Amino acid sequence: MKYVLKDTVEAIQWFGHRGQIVIPEIRQYDPYGENKKPCPHCLYPMSEHGWIQDTDGLSEGSGSVVCPYDWIIIRKNGTKYPCKPDIFEATYELVEE
Repeated sequence: MKYVLKDTVEAIQWFGHRGQIVIPEIRQYDPYGENKKPCPHCLYPMSEHGWIQDTDGLSEGSGSVVCPYDWIIIRKNGTKYPCKPDIFEATYELVEE
């Protein structure tokens, strides 16, 4: 069987804390810059990453690390979560308005 994603979403590409797009829900992952080791996904230092809190209300400390250049998916219910650029390009296409 094959399935098609039914949901239309909004998305913003996040370029890191130094980028021009500010997404208030994304906090700095390592605010003190102590973690200089590279991320296994993007190889940027972990101190350049963001953290987005889960909005599903399951637990207080749950969330996701956001790499620079990840897309932030914004669902109709307001839920936000990161998506890697290659997965985003394979899954979504721009809707002409």
